[in-house]
Amino acid sequence: MANVKTAYRTHTCGELRMEHVGQTVTLAGFLENFREVGASLGFVVLRDFYGTIQVVAETEEMVKTIKALNKESTIAVTGVVRERDSKNPKLPTGEIEVVPEKIEVLGRCRHNELPFQVNRSREADETQRLRYRYLDLRNPEVKNNIILRCQVVAALRAAMIDHGFMEITTPILTASSPEGARDYLVPSRKHPGKFYALPQAPQQFKQLLMASGFDKYFQIAPCFRDEDARGDRSPGEFYQLDMEMAFAGQEDVFAVLEDVLPPIFAKYGAYNVASEAPFRRISYLEAMDKYGSDKPDLR
Repeated sequence: MANVKTAYRTHTCGELRMEHVGQTVTLAGFLENFREVGASLGFVVLRDFYGTIQVVAETEEMVKTIKALNKESTIAVTGVVRERDSKNPKLPTGEIEVVPEKIEVLGRCRHNELPFQVNRSREADETQRLRYRYLDLRNPEVKNNIILRCQVVAALRAAMIDHGFMEITTPILTASSPEGARDYLVPSRKHPGKFYALPQAPQQFKQLLMASGFDKYFQIAPCFRDEDARGDRSPGEFYQLDMEMAFAGQEDVFAVLEDVLPPIFAKYGAYNVASEAPFRRISYLEAMDKYGSDKPDLR
């Protein structure tokens, strides 16, 4: 795990284990839940980006401090790590707990009731989820989608660079070029009545780079298209891996993709398996004759 030690914390909520027992630590995160057992005993679930941990308030003062806070308030807890009497094998931190010596309120949640339970936000109305997106993104299932995208893009970059490709970022504001979908247009402040277009794909720039002698280029490219949503594409914008190779034939391009894509799908795909090289080749005439489509889904 990356070093996260700052002025507000020494460890994350997800990293403490039995080897930390006896250490004084400072944690910072969201107050996920508080279960009051008595006037001088209560159990707190503290959550940050990396996980959750149990904090045990064992004084009347500590219980009052926490009880006065609404769920999802941001707090910093300084205390001693100890072994739990009743361990929770379902949690990575389930063998230990923290007994606080000090609790600092960093950001108080003003609402007594949340619009939805964070851990069940996917069941909430979509309008509510979008209005309170900062709560929706705290849901581990939603958060993990963003983490997955980060990991896939990082793996793509590493694989393409390892194959000798250079990553080049092409302009976002450009001249309009007639392609398949409508352009998004951005008015120019300095030239009234004139507009920039957002590129549907960096095709012109890729061709310019190739003609200029950049031998192997790739980009995780944003593509802007004023069109309706599709099953595999968000409306407005989506991203794709673009690549160009100079002095190469079709099989050379296939060879790179057959090497780059399967390990990424095997590692991050839902089924942890991927097609092995060589990929099956289907000619255009065979595809149209047999399946009625030039991109048949053979799964």
